[in-house]
Amino acid sequence: MAELASVINSPKWPHPFLFDPTYGYGLEALLRVGPPTEEPADFATFWAGLYRQAMAVAVRPQVGELVQRTQSGLDIRTVSFNSLGDVRLHGWLVTPTDGRVQRGLVIGHGYNGRAQPDLSLPAAHAAAIFPVARGLGAPSLLPGVPSSPEGHVLHGTESRETYVHGGCAADLWCAASALLELVPETAERLDYIGSSFGGGIGALALPWDARFHSAHLSLPSFGNHPLRVTLPCLGSGAAVRDHYLTDPEILDVLAYFDAATAARYLRIPVQVAPALFDPNVPPPGQFAVFNALAGPKELHLVPAGHFYDYPEAADEYEKLLAARTQFLT
Repeated sequence: MAELASVINSPKWPHPFLFDPTYGYGLEALLRVGPPTEEPADFATFWAGLYRQAMAVAVRPQVGELVQRTQSGLDIRTVSFNSLGDVRLHGWLVTPTDGRVQRGLVIGHGYNGRAQPDLSLPAAHAAAIFPVARGLGAPSLLPGVPSSPEGHVLHGTESRETYVHGGCAADLWCAASALLELVPETAERLDYIGSSFGGGIGALALPWDARFHSAHLSLPSFGNHPLRVTLPCLGSGAAVRDHYLTDPEILDVLAYFDAATAARYLRIPVQVAPALFDPNVPPPGQFAVFNALAGPKELHLVPAGHFYDYPEAADEYEKLLAARTQFLT
């Protein structure tokens, strides 16, 4: 409790933002933020149907040559696979050098994509796939899909069938299919890890896929869109808010892609690491995801997200990794 109290009572740091990244919410208020009061009547039907479409994809994974063999005993190779909508995505496959695999990890990324895998795996004897979501980063660029977070987050918002976040959720499902096909032992225990964009897309995707056993979501985005569009922020959230101010009907589509609404259907054990201070993903939306979870859940507070200019930042990141490892092992 002493450590928790130190996080809650962290002083406000000097910052350059023209708004308060805590949005005036203390911990007690954050723990009361729920999902949107209403959801589309066919929310679950829509997502179950999208999952079935993704499961019908022949992913046809291909593994490249060995890129690196680390001193910690991991082999890194490039990987590609098919996803929904006839797209070919890319990423990395990481496996133990000794060939001993007891579990699998699908690891998402933030809204700036990824240029390489993150090798701070939370468990030994794990094989991990690091997919790059459609349009986000050189390995998975697609014609007509903006690669900037501000453009990507608005791509296809004309309808629920065309919105890019549905495809991004399918990318995670197809990445899992690729990993299971390449390393069948990962079916013993398959977990998901995602932060920010990857945390929000994970919350959207996981409820419908029974192959996953547990998950860690840090700084999850896309929670409670009706609340988020009332809060000033930076990055992709600002793009959505600006669009909403001129076209409020965008919420009709975003209602199908609300991570907090989806969390109401998520029943596997989930650890969430939301921030108390975050200029990019307002904390009330992050906590909305945690509060809405229907299954076993664990909270790991972090003082700040998308902001690293405070003295304890490195220590807090190490604590986050340690908590994630303890939860997933």
